[in-house]
Amino acid sequence: MADAKLMEKLVSLCKRRGFIFPSSEIYGGLGGFWDYGPLGVALKKNIKDAWWQDMVIDPPDGPDGRQVEMVGLDCTIIMNPNVWKASGHVGGFSDPMVDCRTEGCKSRIRADQIDQTPCPLKPSKCAGQFEKCDLTEPREFNLMFQTYVGALQDASAVAYLRPETAQGIFANFKNVLDTSRVKLPFGIAQVGKSFRNEINPRNFTFRSREFEQMEIEFFCDDASAMDWYRFWRDTRYNWYVRHGLKSDKLQLRDQTEDERAHYAQACADIEYLFPFSEEMQELEGVAHRGCYDLGKHQEHSGKDLTYFDDDRWQADAAQYKGDKDAAKKAKENPPYRFLPTVIEPSAGADRATLAFLCEAYCEDQAPDDKGNMQTRVLMKFHPRLAPIKAAVFPLMSKGEMPEMAGRLYRQLKHRFNVAYDDKGAIGRRYRRQDEIGTPYCVTIDGDSLEQGTVTIRDRDTLEQVRVQADDVAAWLDERVR
Repeated sequence: MADAKLMEKLVSLCKRRGFIFPSSEIYGGLGGFWDYGPLGVALKKNIKDAWWQDMVIDPPDGPDGRQVEMVGLDCTIIMNPNVWKASGHVGGFSDPMVDCRTEGCKSRIRADQIDQTPCPLKPSKCAGQFEKCDLTEPREFNLMFQTYVGALQDASAVAYLRPETAQGIFANFKNVLDTSRVKLPFGIAQVGKSFRNEINPRNFTFRSREFEQMEIEFFCDDASAMDWYRFWRDTRYNWYVRHGLKSDKLQLRDQTEDERAHYAQACADIEYLFPFSEEMQELEGVAHRGCYDLGKHQEHSGKDLTYFDDDRWQADAAQYKGDKDAAKKAKENPPYRFLPTVIEPSAGADRATLAFLCEAYCEDQAPDDKGNMQTRVLMKFHPRLAPIKAAVFPLMSKGEMPEMAGRLYRQLKHRFNVAYDDKGAIGRRYRRQDEIGTPYCVTIDGDSLEQGTVTIRDRDTLEQVRVQADDVAAWLDERVR
């Protein structure tokens, strides 16, 4: 069930604490665009870094028992427009749109979301339900942002901001094969910005016109494709669970045949129940795309994008010994040469960030400096994702405590994003860090000066332990890395 109050609290916290701001706010903003503040950019970077570490640098073992082979790419945002013609985006990347002709409104609404879109003139009703609504018939609206490359603005200079990162990977498939010595099965990963001219950007950062994707195109042979599809579907779902989306708001759902694209053999959505919605919303899609994409680019570019399975050829080459013509013919046909099948886990970095923000938001009761129970707002981020890993407090702002706290802060700063705070009562300092999701607070007190130990407080349990000051970095490293 939708929780509008929770969403209001979360949006307010994001603005107040520097997670997310409306883009160009001093000029009234621009719909569908958002800026990440100091804490937001740290949170989002931690999510992307965790994804890259777990999926590219140190990926898990695949269904064949061997560690997955993965390489990375960083493709340009603007590419040759023929890329988008081949992929079908120029001709078919659109949503149905209606216009409201009512005086004072003139809004544009996605035709398939009329019953979910509040009427601009009467927000208590959905578009079309208000008696004054005068909606046009639906028409198709292309979602790509068009621009021009070069000095002239004519048809020959038209280009597009990419609506997805995947096509850059497909366009570079042969380059990666020729330079990286990779063999099937292997994946190519990319993190980058994409742009879609959404008709109705809404629900905070969930549906934006500028967003960031974390995508993998995993190439394999057709015989093993379903095993790899199930592997990536489960791997990606478990990654979210491992990083804190542990509630029943997260689900893995296989799409029905009617939902899937015509070329998809299978597709699953990892979905999350955001506070703004009464229904689960897509967080990530994992699709078995067959060889559709490479086939389209091979067709339109005229370039050979097939893969030659040298290992299989070497195993079978003996049967063609002495018959060069048969060997040459065999090499150019399956099972030795073929277009690989693609499994695509496609995640939104912004949607993931929003989901982790929603899941982390919590209110509980905790004692203040005088021992009175008060409502406490805290963000229960997984320590690996938390923007700030620890905060260092001197109990007193004068004397030797600040000096010792400063030394420890500088030592930790070499390895972690940490904060230093010596302003106000210790309880208030705790509250400030709880509200931004800092998992551990390190306090230097009188015993620290005498015994060389510090107090470390856990954000979630409020439990405190004494640790040698020299051991704090290793103690944190074990818990946040």
